[in-house]
Amino acid sequence: MTKYKRFPRETARDFALRVLKGNILSFELMPGTAISENEIATELGISRTPVREAIIELSKAYLIEIYPQKGSFISLIDPKMVEEARFLRKVTDTAVIETACDEIDEEGIALLEDNVTLQEFYLSKGMTDKLFDLDNQFHKIIYAIAKKDIIYEIHSTLMIHFDRVRNLSVETAKDFKVVGDHRAMLEAIRSRDKKTAAQLVEKHLNRYPIDEKDIRSQRPEYFKA
Repeated sequence: MTKYKRFPRETARDFALRVLKGNILSFELMPGTAISENEIATELGISRTPVREAIIELSKAYLIEIYPQKGSFISLIDPKMVEEARFLRKVTDTAVIETACDEIDEEGIALLEDNVTLQEFYLSKGMTDKLFDLDNQFHKIIYAIAKKDIIYEIHSTLMIHFDRVRNLSVETAKDFKVVGDHRAMLEAIRSRDKKTAAQLVEKHLNRYPIDEKDIRSQRPEYFKA
């Protein structure tokens, strides 16, 4: 499990939650893996109570399954949860990118341009491990431009269901069309073209069904039947 540096003033519970979410998303904690409160608490240098609270929080989002007398396990990828998360993201991302077209300024354009330029650079160099984080940052910037930062944070836990598949899409299916999608979204925002921006969001988020067969064939043990 990858450990993270604890932020100043970050509570032990929030620290444990952030570490667990990051490791679930990155597949350092693979689907089906058993986890131990004691081991995690020892690794992070905190007590068991905040770790237990973080595990319960993630179980409510169906990312961890708790079985009495057996233990806690990282949930297998559930296509139903992936689809629900994708649907929620499509609804919110569409509304947010339309709002961003109204709110965009030169500073926002510069932030998005820097992000997409980095994506294009890393893609050209075959440094694909950098793309996933830049993808998330790109969408987070759009939420910030639209002044919807809190919405982004609220739904970020549920989005892990979809993001795990997105992560596998980069690692397994080798589908890098998303970088082109981001460039097109940036240009639509720059032009304040709401209709095109909304259409691009739907196209972007519809890529999962195209990749699912390839991903399942490579990693069947990660998925629920």
